[in-house]
Amino acid sequence: MDAPALPHAAHAPLAQGEAVTVVKLGGSVVRSPELARWLDTIAAAPGPIVVVPGGGALADEVRSCQRQLGFGDPVAHRMALLAMDQLAWAVAGLRPGLEVGTTEDDLRTIVGRRSVAVWAPYALVSSRTDVESTWRLTSDSLALWLARRLGARCCSLIKSVAPRPGTVSARALAREGVVDEAFTAMLAETGISATLFGSGDQQALAAFLANKGAGGTAIE
Repeated sequence: MDAPALPHAAHAPLAQGEAVTVVKLGGSVVRSPELARWLDTIAAAPGPIVVVPGGGALADEVRSCQRQLGFGDPVAHRMALLAMDQLAWAVAGLRPGLEVGTTEDDLRTIVGRRSVAVWAPYALVSSRTDVESTWRLTSDSLALWLARRLGARCCSLIKSVAPRPGTVSARALAREGVVDEAFTAMLAETGISATLFGSGDQQALAAFLANKGAGGTAIE
């Protein structure tokens, strides 16, 4: 089943007319030696940023528990959102100027005072019926979903993969397991511009966030 349709109502840009950039920080990146460099790059960026952390090892543990105990996907979905919440608090605790936000208003307020917002999604997403509650849709698609709601200029995905030049299709990334199964449909539905950054791409991300030319791999 494709990701459900999203409302098309426009959302006001953040930070006094500036459009936010949503940065999805992959769960594997949170556990990698590059995490500090990624966070330094994000913290130094001039524009408003909302970071969406993956669930990482905590989400993997939810999958393991589901296999062992046998509870359904709706329960696992809520638990995976809580895993993202925990990673949000962990990431925000690593740098001054990073603050956790749960609702759209929280995130707007945080970036409005020039801090970097880190999204803990449970409060905003857990009870919604327009967000698919299966493993097809994970933090990758949720980053696009949030970007659409915030009127973001783009969604940048940071992954522990080899950098690749040019463009790449969302379908190819889904087949490779780089993004979740619902990502292709969510990308088309939201219309958000998405870019992939791989290992060692910190300078490219810095240039991209500073609007100093192209960087990363465009996802289409």
